[in-house]
Amino acid sequence: MEIVSASLLLLLCCVLLALTWKNRARKGLLLPPGPTPLPILGNFLQLDRKNVIRSLMKMSEAYGPVFTVYLGSQRVVVLSGFQAVQEALVDQSEEFSGRGQLPCFSKEFHEHGVVFSNGERWRLLRRFTLSTLRNFGMGKRSIEERIQEEAQFLVLELRKTQGMPFNPVTVLGHAVANVICSIVFGDRFDYNDSAFLRLYKVMMQRLMYQHHPLPQLYNIFPEVMDWIPGSHHHGNKLSQEIISFITERVKMQQASLDPSAPQNYIDCFLVKIAQEKQNPDSEFNLENLVMSTFNLFFAGTETITTTLRYGFLILLKYPQLQAKLQEEIDRVIGRDQPPAIKDRQRMPYTEAMLHEIQRFSDILPMSLPHAVTRDTHFRGYIIPKGTYVYPLLSSVHSDPEHHSSPEVFNPERFLDVHGCLKKLDAFMPFSAGKRVCLGEGLARMELFLFFTTILQNFTLLSPTPPGEISLEPTVSNLGKVPPDFQLSLVLR
Repeated sequence: MEIVSASLLLLLCCVLLALTWKNRARKGLLLPPGPTPLPILGNFLQLDRKNVIRSLMKMSEAYGPVFTVYLGSQRVVVLSGFQAVQEALVDQSEEFSGRGQLPCFSKEFHEHGVVFSNGERWRLLRRFTLSTLRNFGMGKRSIEERIQEEAQFLVLELRKTQGMPFNPVTVLGHAVANVICSIVFGDRFDYNDSAFLRLYKVMMQRLMYQHHPLPQLYNIFPEVMDWIPGSHHHGNKLSQEIISFITERVKMQQASLDPSAPQNYIDCFLVKIAQEKQNPDSEFNLENLVMSTFNLFFAGTETITTTLRYGFLILLKYPQLQAKLQEEIDRVIGRDQPPAIKDRQRMPYTEAMLHEIQRFSDILPMSLPHAVTRDTHFRGYIIPKGTYVYPLLSSVHSDPEHHSSPEVFNPERFLDVHGCLKKLDAFMPFSAGKRVCLGEGLARMELFLFFTTILQNFTLLSPTPPGEISLEPTVSNLGKVPPDFQLSLVLR
């Protein structure tokens, strides 16, 4: 048995070694510079697994704003700084519009769904999803009303804390997840609903799992890690539970569907499937429906919840900023009516605060991996088709050429001399180009309405002195996660 195991391991090493040198040995290739990779390992040993972003930013100091690293056998071009990211994602948006894979997370999608697909499948699913969200009110009143309704349910739930310290992560997550539920399923869940609580718990476990060391190794060495037993396979089990939940909901909605009056995203997709049932090559099928719904759940829950958490943590550290926000809320909206999107244009300080929270928290510092769709000439280099590309959004948000003292939290950077909101180019919390987050409009609505509704009703207090509050993320790899904290809410 030991001889067989050793033989298999040797065979795997030989395959990986061949893949590594195959990727490097293309004659005439003019790749961006970078550190010399080791066979099989690539540049893995030169990365701080606890803070990959810091390692890559340090490499950019040595090799410039465009450089090459090898994550195992996978060749990756890294873009650092606003100018390089802008030139790639915006100026050459078609060439950089491919999607790379993250095996620890994307394996179960099989390149289906709207996030991890490519080519014509991706274009069709993205166009359909954007159209459907708009038809159901992205930027219009119907979705705004759903968010306003959920914000009021959230206020009722927060009142139950009666001023006692608590960790806000779960209740904020329930509220944000319910907005997505109303869009994809057509209705919200009670915060005590057992099925909803289970779905949310599994989803959070799935999200946090990807930050563990073994799943990170899985992303770099998938060919080897597939053969090795361990906790890195647990993520797939969690995903299968979420997929099963969504599949059951799809079956329920199929049984009650009125094709002339679709009520939500799943209904609209089912109608599209029926319309194209004569096309054997149609991308509108049950697998793409389930995976796209899965994508919307993750994209629409975790990022908004994390941004709100970071925002409230920042206000606990700088209570004087909370006072300025509440003054603007009271002056523009008052205390007797719920905040509305129309108020946003008259609240430049609140908008500047939300922009700075997104810039400073930087919760998706590497974005998701892109891939070039063809051999691409970029800044004098040639990047071969299929090469993964990581645009360091963190380097955009901390670029000193565009942000004075970027390490300092300062909402005033988003205000002009007249106190009006000003646009800063080096601001890409939703990425940029053809792969820009398709839920950007929805996310901006949720952040504004949840944020202002809570501050309209409560004053946030910290049981920890402001000077002792840390804003350092507990995780800083594919995503940044704020430290856990307690807060108390006092009715205004």
